[in-house]
Amino acid sequence: MDTEKRMQKVLENLDERLLTIRAGRANPGMLNGIMVLYYGTPTPIQSLANITVPEARQLFIKPFDRGVLKDIERAINEANIGITPVNNGEMIILTIPELTEDRRKEYVKQSKAVCEEAKIALRNVRQDANNEIKKMELSEDEEKSSLEEVQDLITKYNKIVDEKQKQKETELMAV
Repeated sequence: MDTEKRMQKVLENLDERLLTIRAGRANPGMLNGIMVLYYGTPTPIQSLANITVPEARQLFIKPFDRGVLKDIERAINEANIGITPVNNGEMIILTIPELTEDRRKEYVKQSKAVCEEAKIALRNVRQDANNEIKKMELSEDEEKSSLEEVQDLITKYNKIVDEKQKQKETELMAV
């Protein structure tokens, strides 16, 4: 059913968005969405450099072309991710600072908001599916069973969103 595919897309989007919420550990996903102006064209950092995690709290960004180092550094500063890049002339080093308790709680709130948005998106998918079912000319029993199927799907996907939320909260609150 097309409805389940749409619900899976919501989960994929949720995973991507949760990756950008940092947890005190280095993760190349933290840089998702940061665009570097490369010869006048906004380009994702991942397309311009190798990103490695040598230690739990460090990211190395080694560009394929050294001439773009300053541009990458500028893009990271402008992205305001709370990390100051260090340019050693060959690569950019990001050292992720330890998270304070307040910052952790703020990130937990942020992750809860992202998960709530995912649940809203799931409800919208359910609403669309229910409307489509009602438009079809089905017998009363078929319509009822189809609506129940959709409800079962949303229950299943809401549980997955809740699990992901708990997982992220545990990850964020771990010192």
